[in-house]
Amino acid sequence: MAMIKTFEDVEAWKKARILSNEIYELTLAGTFAKDYSLKDQINRSSGSVMDNIAEGFERNGRREFIQFLSYAKGSVGEVRSQLYRANDRNHININDFKSLSEKTIEVGKMIGGLMNYLVKSDIKGSKFLEEPTSPYGLSQNFYEQDEM
Repeated sequence: MAMIKTFEDVEAWKKARILSNEIYELTLAGTFAKDYSLKDQINRSSGSVMDNIAEGFERNGRREFIQFLSYAKGSVGEVRSQLYRANDRNHININDFKSLSEKTIEVGKMIGGLMNYLVKSDIKGSKFLEEPTSPYGLSQNFYEQDEM
């Protein structure tokens, strides 16, 4: 079984990084580039998702990791809300809105799944997470399970 040794190994962090980069690219063009407040806020929020996953992992404790995952999950919700504002202000088209919104939901579910795994786990240090064939030791349909 593969081990998660660094935060860069965490699948939710990888997806959050992609989301953050896509949002950044979107904010460089058109009217979005001139809405400085929303542009700054959505870029900070999307970066916060990946940053909180990293910070929690580096603290080495399961409980602290769960706490920071909770912050990351909140930030991903914040990004989705800001996407609504961007769409309402015609900064992004409906296809970009739908695509990015779906990605925020996916990242949120991944974070929730990891949180559920950690809550049920006896593992004390984040460096010793085992990553079985399905993400975070959960069944293939863990995305449909209740989230935290």
